[in-house]
Amino acid sequence: MSASEIASATLQSHVAGNPYPGRGLVIGKSASGDAWQQVYWIMGRSPNSRNRQFSLNGTTLSTEPFDPSKVEDPSLIIYEAMLELPNQFLVSNGDQTRTLCDGLAAGKTAKQALSIRDREPDAPNYTPRITGQLDLTGDTPEIGLSILKANKIDPSYSDRHYYYPQEPANGLGYGLTTYMGDGNPLPTFNVDPLLLPIAATPEETLDLYWNALDEENRISLAVKEVSFDGSSSRVVLRNKYA
Repeated sequence: MSASEIASATLQSHVAGNPYPGRGLVIGKSASGDAWQQVYWIMGRSPNSRNRQFSLNGTTLSTEPFDPSKVEDPSLIIYEAMLELPNQFLVSNGDQTRTLCDGLAAGKTAKQALSIRDREPDAPNYTPRITGQLDLTGDTPEIGLSILKANKIDPSYSDRHYYYPQEPANGLGYGLTTYMGDGNPLPTFNVDPLLLPIAATPEETLDLYWNALDEENRISLAVKEVSFDGSSSRVVLRNKYA
C-alpha cells in the first residue's frame, strides 16, 4: 500500500470505524502542497464533556461551555487548544497548550516545557495529554508530537513519549488520539503516531474528519491552515450545537 492508501485506511479504521477515538490532533501538509494544516477535534460521552464548543479569538482556539449553567467540572474541559508564537503553531487536548507556549517563549524546549505536566487525573481513564507542534523557525520545518500517559505499572506516574517524524508528503499528516476506542475504562492510545490524510483546503479537511467522526459522540472540530513560511494562518471550525 502507498502512504496515501495507508492514511485513508487508517482514517476509516481508527476514526470512521471507531465510535470513540476521543480527542484527536493531526499535523500535516495540504493535498494541494501550498500550506500546512493542523486538525483538532473533541468528542464526549458524558453530559459534562458534551457541554462544550469551540470559540475563536484571533488565531487562538479555545473550548468553552455551550451552556454555562450546566458545567459540572471545568478543569479538564475548558482550555486553549491552539496557540501561536512567531513561526510556532501549537495544538493540544488540554491546558498544556499554554504550558508549552509559555515554555517555548522562555527559551525552553518542548520536552523541558512539558516535563512539569502529567496525564490527566481522571481515574480510571487517566486520559493522555496529546500535544502537537509545527515549528517553522529553522531552516527546515519540524513536526513534534508528544503524549503523556499513565505508567502501566503505577498510574500515579506518567510515561512521556516524544516523536519527531520526517516531513510528510503533500496530503499526509501525523496524528494522535487519546483512546484506541470505546470502553470502560477507556483504552489509552498505545501505538505510534498515525498516518492520516489532509485535504487540499481546510474546509475540505474539516468536512473529511467531521463526516468520519461518530455522529453521536463528535462535539467540535477545527482546522488551522498555516502558510509555508509561517507568516499567516486562519482557522475554520464546526460546532455540533451551533
